[in-house]
Amino acid sequence: MQVLHQLPQVKDPRVLVGTAQPDDAGVYLLQDGVALVQSVDVFTPVVDDPYDYGRVAAANAFSDLYAMGARPLFALNVVGFPINTLPLTVLARVLQGGAEKAREAGVVILGGHTWDDAEPKYGLAVTGVVHPQQLITNAGARVGDVLVLTKPLGIGTITTALKQGRAEEAHIRRVVELMATLNAGARDAMLAVGVHAATDITGYGFLGHLHEMLLASQVAAEVEASQVPILPEAWEYARQDVFPGGSRANRLFLTGKGLVEWPPGISRALEMLLCDAQTSGGLLIAVAPERVSRLLEELEKHKTPVAAVVGRVVDGPPGHIRVIL
Repeated sequence: MQVLHQLPQVKDPRVLVGTAQPDDAGVYLLQDGVALVQSVDVFTPVVDDPYDYGRVAAANAFSDLYAMGARPLFALNVVGFPINTLPLTVLARVLQGGAEKAREAGVVILGGHTWDDAEPKYGLAVTGVVHPQQLITNAGARVGDVLVLTKPLGIGTITTALKQGRAEEAHIRRVVELMATLNAGARDAMLAVGVHAATDITGYGFLGHLHEMLLASQVAAEVEASQVPILPEAWEYARQDVFPGGSRANRLFLTGKGLVEWPPGISRALEMLLCDAQTSGGLLIAVAPERVSRLLEELEKHKTPVAAVVGRVVDGPPGHIRVIL
């Protein structure tokens, strides 16, 4: 945002969500009843298998649109690849993984752009549509809303253990399938019930993305740490101080700025896991209390990995989070 504030302000009234308000995707009103939603996401490999890398990257890219209630329609591959050091069969498997996940999501990949790079990078630029009245942003949370999470935390910790050669094969397989799970079901559940705000959990971690939502909505929150779903396997690595650099940066930022109030006696491992830098995490949803039961039913119906009530929106300094045990 320090850089974006230095750019010319967008004043086009057709821009419903742009750089002035950080959110998961940009939204442009195309015509009455139809808004285009667009996002792009690219990252280096988080798993060893090229096919799985492609699947995870595609699911991660689509997630930005799902968080806003949109239906992704088409995408472009965005690829950096070391053509002189890795065989093109590796690139083919990455693209096959992305294509398979796109097929599952009903998304057409129209083409893309590649460049020679020292390290593999893959992602997609995704375009979708949403009815403006069904658009969900991260700025609509209200005091009294209940916070619901649809995937467990700990993904970043396990993928870091993989990079360090510590992760067990069973743990890797579980986290890969979790990252490759589309958030389409969570999107459908939100639209069926009607919610106030949502965002997807990625690099800033659960607390980081919650802070963004609260700041955009000008409210605060209480989080019940004991109710936040965390992968059991992640605890094993957390106790060995295995965390992504992003998780450490998230905790340092939130704590250093006084944005999170930690309870006495909380373990450092739990603090770090609440800040876990995710790849292709779940959706964090703010919903009116009278609609919570139905949202949980819809999430179960759509078989989301979890459907956990993790806290509530309260009156307080915008963006502030109080964690309770």
